Amino acid sequence: MRSPVSVCIITKDEERNIRECLEAVAWADEIVVVDSESADRTVEIAREFTDKVFARDWPGHVEQKNRAIDLASNDWVLCVDADERVTPALRSEIEAALEHPGADGYTVARLTRYLGRWIRHSGWYPDRKLRLFRRSRGRWGGVNPHDHVRLDGSIRDLRGDLLHFSYRDLSDHLRTIDFFTTVAAREKDLRGVRWPVASMIARPPARFLRMYILRLGFLDGMPGFILAVLGGVYVFLKYAKLWERRRLAARRVDA
Repeated sequence: MRSPVSVCIITKDEERNIRECLEAVAWADEIVVVDSESADRTVEIAREFTDKVFARDWPGHVEQKNRAIDLASNDWVLCVDADERVTPALRSEIEAALEHPGADGYTVARLTRYLGRWIRHSGWYPDRKLRLFRRSRGRWGGVNPHDHVRLDGSIRDLRGDLLHFSYRDLSDHLRTIDFFTTVAAREKDLRGVRWPVASMIARPPARFLRMYILRLGFLDGMPGFILAVLGGVYVFLKYAKLWERRRLAARRVDA
């Protein structure tokens, strides 16, 4: 008998993704969905798969994911995003691991689909994430919007891929960059990060070179080139927005 597992998912307007995500984890002993005031059919669809659907405000990625695991009934939790899919091969590995757990947590390799291509370089693969763990030993941490699990225990790797269907198109990617860089700039401001102008100048080209050359993004074709360019744009915008926040704050003080 394997240990029971709860799948934990946070959502916000994920009508496009949530059904396939839930179908891929319907084998789990429990599914917990924490929704942040979706305006589409996300909640309606989720309730076809589980009665543990909870409406909560949005405190941030880290806080919302901790809410989800706190609502789980089982010690073992598998955390997935609505745009991710657990493959049959990964399911088999998870179930085998839970029959005779040899660790307190397991990482999975995330394989992303971007602009019609599976991205296997660019620093996007294997993109290992700790997603299966004992919640009695682990919590979500990190700095929003970049969350990760902090585990007090041993960790092993699973071989199977977690499929990630990221952005619908370039416009969707740019909207996400705009949202995430605003969150990142706010967090950097709260932590007192210095020298935003120097970072605006030096860090974006360094990100492009790391993704496209050092991490072989050129092998991912045109999607790899676009990813490297937008990786630099992401870095530029978060520091530009930090500079903007400081400038506006200084104006208010002077007024």
